[in-house]
Amino acid sequence: MVLTGIRLAATLKVKCFVIPSNFWLICMNDYLPYGRHHLSDDDIQAVVDTLRSGTLTQGPKILEFEQHVAAYVGARYAVAVSSGTTALHLCCVVADIGSSDLVVTSPITFVASANCAAYVGAKATFADIDPGTLNLSPDALRDVLSAQRQAYRHAAVIPVHFAGKACDMDRIDAIAKAFDAIVIEDACHAFGSTYANGKRVGCCDKSLMTVFSFHPVKAIAAGEGGMITTNDEKIYRRLLRLRSHGIHKGDDPLLRKDLAFDGDQPNPWYYEMQELGYNFRITDIQCALALSQFRKLDRFLERRAELAQKYRLALAGHHHIRVAQPNGPGESANHLFPIRVDFDAIGMTRRALMQHLKENHVGSQVHYLPVYLHPYYAAQGFSKADYPHAEGYYAQALSIPLYFDLTDAQQEHVIKTLGQFA
Repeated sequence: MVLTGIRLAATLKVKCFVIPSNFWLICMNDYLPYGRHHLSDDDIQAVVDTLRSGTLTQGPKILEFEQHVAAYVGARYAVAVSSGTTALHLCCVVADIGSSDLVVTSPITFVASANCAAYVGAKATFADIDPGTLNLSPDALRDVLSAQRQAYRHAAVIPVHFAGKACDMDRIDAIAKAFDAIVIEDACHAFGSTYANGKRVGCCDKSLMTVFSFHPVKAIAAGEGGMITTNDEKIYRRLLRLRSHGIHKGDDPLLRKDLAFDGDQPNPWYYEMQELGYNFRITDIQCALALSQFRKLDRFLERRAELAQKYRLALAGHHHIRVAQPNGPGESANHLFPIRVDFDAIGMTRRALMQHLKENHVGSQVHYLPVYLHPYYAAQGFSKADYPHAEGYYAQALSIPLYFDLTDAQQEHVIKTLGQFA
């Protein structure tokens, strides 16, 4: 039973009881993280049903999930794997990116967008962001490829749809073609996003492959999990092999026919490893959860869009805090809600502001430390001067709570807490 402030005061025999604006947040210990997954009874039941089915991995739920995703984004094929990171890694492998090659990505991203190049021995480098979209700048990409492309055998571009906002894929595709570079879209933030032309991110109209993530704070959760979409059948078949040790027991042609057949009849026990692969498989348990979540995707996206719009309206009049990624062509999945804070103007460091928010039960995070500042990449000689827009954004970056279960009252509390620094 919930007591009103007056009844609670009477119960506690307090003569004067003043209710603070965040009283119920404090009483319920309702800390608001920057992101959170949503689970309901049907999600739990879907996992339980799979646990009881007798098939925990390499079963029907994986193919079902792949088919749903491919149909949703408008791609011919989809291959589910263990994470967004392993998906990026596999993309580099099947694209034959190696030690003589260059991979260009955004510096404002999680390290996996660059690490996938390092995994295959390629040179990872960065092109600055567009300060308006926070995505890879096509102009900066052209400059990097002009300066470096000739020194490498092959090149790849990995544009990141930051926070769910789609990159300018028309320009990126045109530039990549001009420099004979392939395009692999990092859409780990962007499941459900659309391009300016209305097509869904992941259709691969302007790329060889697209990668999604189903980490718990993403649009839908599988616990962990990733997906690669493509329209290239050869790429698809190789992805199937490589995610499972280089072995595919489907309809791939067998190479050792002397071992595979007894006369003209196939040996039922036979399988073969055709190339060096990986154990990047996802499980039926994870895909059962992802399928259940997928059925709610439209609701998830609608609520995220509603919350994002409320933030935009609320922050429109602020002098020292502004929306980092305004609305534009295409629809964002609104994976994150990044803001830009003029910390000098408010007389507070980012650490101090984050601590203040935390004390008021509001979580925040920085997305991201520019990749070239991490020790592994800093040791390779990258210069901050080459990325003025990434540096400018990072100096002011903060992400505030945005997720399906964030209530209107909770969002108002976030807005009011930030409003102290307007």
